[in-house]
Amino acid sequence: MATFHVMAGPDEMVARPAIRRIGFSDVFDALSRGFDDFRARPSHYAFLCLIYPICGVVLVTWSSGANMLPLIFPLMAGFALLGPFLAVGLYEISRRRELGLDASWRHALAVRHSPALPAILAVGAMLTVLFVAWLLVAQDLYVSLFGPEPPQSLALFLASIFAREEGTLLMLAGNAIGFCFALVALSTTVIAFPLLIDRDVGAVSAVATSLRATLLNPAPVALWGLIVAALLVVGTIPLFVGLAVVMPILGHATWHLYRKLVADERA
Repeated sequence: MATFHVMAGPDEMVARPAIRRIGFSDVFDALSRGFDDFRARPSHYAFLCLIYPICGVVLVTWSSGANMLPLIFPLMAGFALLGPFLAVGLYEISRRRELGLDASWRHALAVRHSPALPAILAVGAMLTVLFVAWLLVAQDLYVSLFGPEPPQSLALFLASIFAREEGTLLMLAGNAIGFCFALVALSTTVIAFPLLIDRDVGAVSAVATSLRATLLNPAPVALWGLIVAALLVVGTIPLFVGLAVVMPILGHATWHLYRKLVADERA
């Protein structure tokens, strides 16, 4: 039976995979390769990726029904923090396609048998905590500016946001704080999950490797973050339906970005 491990690999050592320097062209090439993966296996995403628009609609519906209108935008923006974790099956499809193996959606579900699953869940839990923290901070920010009483309707809520000085401050401060949360998520998990799919190195090594890759390649990783943010905005506009296309492309592209950033020391 395999030894249960989370923070380190099976040898109880914290691995330090070698990081490469990349350029902007590598980022766009990774995105192009992700699109190629999506086109090669489009039939599988009806099962895998409709969960994203469904979850998005559920989140917005829940927040509206619970008189929590101020949290609609934080929910929409913060939901993207969980994207790298929710796309683990897509990394496996890209990995298998790269190796010339069968890459059906069944293999995406096979990630549950990965020896690195505890580490994957640990990093996913970290992102979930970050997501919840963002919602709490966003709620506190709104209450500090508008008071504890929730808006009576969506129209009144939008009017208070765009017609009052507090609304401008809320948008400016909220976006600045959200940027900080997004920066933490990006720098700690930009390649963490693909690395764990590829190598059972443990949660600490996966997060540390993402941080080192970000520090060594700040501009390309920042460009990748901007591309992700822009595509997610485009995907959420038509009632989140666009996420069914955007998310798999970004998931596959993340695998190829990982392959460019982390040297394959086993070759």
